Amino acid sequence: VCSSDLCGMRPTRQSRSRSTIRGQPVSRSQPDVISSDCMNAAIIVAAGTGSRFGSDVPKQFLEVAGRPIVAHAISTFERATSIDSVIVVVSEDRVGYATDFLSKNNFTKVTAVAVGGDTRALSVRSGAEQLPEGAQIVLIHDGARPLLNLADIDAVINAARSKGAACLVAPVTETIKRVENGIVDATVDRAPLRRALTPQAFRRDVFEAMMESGDSGLATTDECMLAERLGFEVAAVEGDSANIKVTHPHDLLTVEAFLRSNG
Repeated sequence: VCSSDLCGMRPTRQSRSRSTIRGQPVSRSQPDVISSDCMNAAIIVAAGTGSRFGSDVPKQFLEVAGRPIVAHAISTFERATSIDSVIVVVSEDRVGYATDFLSKNNFTKVTAVAVGGDTRALSVRSGAEQLPEGAQIVLIHDGARPLLNLADIDAVINAARSKGAACLVAPVTETIKRVENGIVDATVDRAPLRRALTPQAFRRDVFEAMMESGDSGLATTDECMLAERLGFEVAAVEGDSANIKVTHPHDLLTVEAFLRSNG
């Protein structure tokens, strides 16, 4: 049973009756209207330039195992029964490319392609403007993380529904040193430390407060950081450490090996 009270959400945005790209229809093979009273929507942020990666093509659009990296992430959300709608955020010069591969892959849950901003926060805000009215849990996922799994999606949704905000995390396994002016100052106890992963999930009332906050324009490296600044409790959900973010060229070998070994 799912009700607005159970999800703890007060929907405020206007629903879209058609999938859109900057106000234009997206070609899809199924109806766009989703009638659930307790929807879960994912915003996949894929608007980055990938400057650290050192490629002319943004890393999220590089092909691994026959598909763009971001397509692997979208595919997992497509298979998740807990997800009703997916919004993909890309840079303006990648809208045509994204529309093409989305159509070719017949991603039926993608309801909109939004144009990203100059910062991650602005890109998330752009995606938020395309959220369906009934979306009561909002997930944010990095387009350069192709190895997420279905169990972790469900886990962060459940935690966000209960606590308001949830951060998928993984243990820190390497020894951590604190360095000052080129000198090792101390060895940090890694027991309480966690690596932040995505997706991160938020109940709609919490997410709306985040989007309405003046802090949303600040440099935040993930959305939970903004929730923390606003004083919201963020649940830590232990996730799969294989869910890496492609950052350097050697990460492609890891991702390809994992995808091929897991079919």
